[in-house]
Amino acid sequence: MAQANSKIRVFIADDHFVVRQGLKHVLNQNPDMEVVGEAEDGGQVLERIKDLEVDVILLDIEMPVKNGWEVMIQLKTLYPKLNVLMLSIFSEDHYGLRLIKSGASGYLTKANASNQLHEAVRTVASGGKFISSSLTEKLIEEFHNDTTKPLHEHLSKREFQVFCLIASGKKTKEIAQELSVSMTTISTHRANILEKMGFKNSSDLLHYAFKNGFLQESPIKP
Repeated sequence: MAQANSKIRVFIADDHFVVRQGLKHVLNQNPDMEVVGEAEDGGQVLERIKDLEVDVILLDIEMPVKNGWEVMIQLKTLYPKLNVLMLSIFSEDHYGLRLIKSGASGYLTKANASNQLHEAVRTVASGGKFISSSLTEKLIEEFHNDTTKPLHEHLSKREFQVFCLIASGKKTKEIAQELSVSMTTISTHRANILEKMGFKNSSDLLHYAFKNGFLQESPIKP
């Protein structure tokens, strides 16, 4: 957490140079914020942040080498007090709730980043959670054990990670390497995912992912 009368030290992790530059430009307009480092993939994040003092990390969900979800879990294990603000092109309906429950301090869509970034960084740097009113309602619903939640909400944290990676088109070997587990483990997760969601195969899973906004393009070509 940032100390009183000191700048909030921010680390930016996004695989797109233009996005990183844009975020830095927005943050540098504030005298109480300072960008102390940046990375373009998950591996760089874990390597570079070791030698820095960071209050808030802006972490893109979809990055090469290691995805933001996996990096966030590792960061919270290594640096429990680090405030992680997740960034995504997807609406919070898809990932927000799970990421907050997994340890993220907030969730910000890139579409709203320029307008909400200052508030989000200050909120999480002070120890708070940056979530929208709609996401707050979803958190409340969790306490009431809502049985009408969508199929993917029945998956465990790890199963949901595997679900997202399968939906992105990655093969079993690629997923195993990214999550540092065996191919057998991923195959077991895949079987459990299909069973819990009532799907027969990966094609059904891809259709579901596209229908529910986890993919930007249809996985089925004409």
